Amino acid sequence: MLRNRLAVVACAVVLGMVPGIAGCAGQDKTMVSVNGEKITKGQLDNRLEGQAGKSTLQQMVDTNLVLQYGKSQNITVTDAELTDAVNALMARFPAGQFDAIIKNQGLTMDDVKNIERVQLIIRKAVDKQVNISDAQVADFYAKNKQLYSTPAQVRARHILVKSKPEADAVEAQLRAGGNFAAIAQKVSIDPGSKMQGGELGWFGPTQMVKPFADVAFSLQVGQTSQPVQTAFGWHVIQLEGKRPAHTASLAEAAPKVRQMLLQQAEAAQSGPFMENLQHKANIQVYDDRFNPLFPPTPAPMGTTATPTPAPTKK
Repeated sequence: MLRNRLAVVACAVVLGMVPGIAGCAGQDKTMVSVNGEKITKGQLDNRLEGQAGKSTLQQMVDTNLVLQYGKSQNITVTDAELTDAVNALMARFPAGQFDAIIKNQGLTMDDVKNIERVQLIIRKAVDKQVNISDAQVADFYAKNKQLYSTPAQVRARHILVKSKPEADAVEAQLRAGGNFAAIAQKVSIDPGSKMQGGELGWFGPTQMVKPFADVAFSLQVGQTSQPVQTAFGWHVIQLEGKRPAHTASLAEAAPKVRQMLLQQAEAAQSGPFMENLQHKANIQVYDDRFNPLFPPTPAPMGTTATPTPAPTKK
C-alpha cells in the first residue's frame, strides 16, 4: 500500500491529530510552568510543527485527495469491507497490544476505521490497473516453491522444572496416572506455557533447542519422555501429534501467490496514483514553510509560459 499500514495506524497524523496543525486559538494559554517559567500553547504548537508539521500536512493532504477521489469516482467502502480490514489489522498483533497502541497514539477505533477506509479506496482505485494472470502465478510458484514448503512438525506439551530430582518426581506422577496439564499448571516454571497446561503447539525441528527437538521428534503420539536437560532446565515432554513435511501444489498455493502478487502490484501503483492526484489537484499553500511540499504544477510539454511584458519607458 501507499505507506506501511502499521506505521499509518500508529500515527495520528493521517487524521490531522497533531495539535500544531489544528489552529492557533489560545496560543498564549499556559500549558505548564517550570519553576514559574511558562510554556505556552503557541510554543508547544511551534515545536510540534517544526518536528512533524511537514509530514503531518502531507498526509492530511493525501487523505483529503483520496477521499475526494473516492467520492468523485463513486468508490464505496461497505461496512463489511471495513470490518474485515480492521479485523485483519488487529489480528496481526498479540491480544491487547493493538488497543494499547492506538490508545498510546490518541486514536479511537473510529480513527482506525477512517484510516482503513482511505487504504481501501486506494486499493480499489489501483486494482483497476492490475491484472494478475494465471501464467504469472505459475511462474512465481515455480521459482519459489520453497516458500510454500513446510518441514515435518510435531505438537507437544512439556513441564519444565529446575532440577533432575524434580523432573524424576514429575515423571513418576505421570506414570502413576497424573494429569499432564494439571501437573504443568502446578509445577512448571515455563511462564509461556504453564497456564496452558504446558501446551507448545506445532513446531518444526529448528524451532526448539536441539536436545528438546531431538527427543520430541523421536516420540510416538501419546508417548511421554524421560527427563530431558537443556539450558533452560529439565523437561518432561508429551507428544500430541505429528505432521509430515509438505510442499503445497500449485493449486494449493495459487490463492496465496495471487494475493501476494496483487499486493506487490498495489504497492507499485499506489505511489504514482498519489502523485497523479496531487499533480491534478489545486493546492494553495498559505505558509511559505510548506511550499516545497506542493511545488507548482509544471506546464504541459510543448507549451510556454506567457512572458511578462517589459516595463515601458516614460
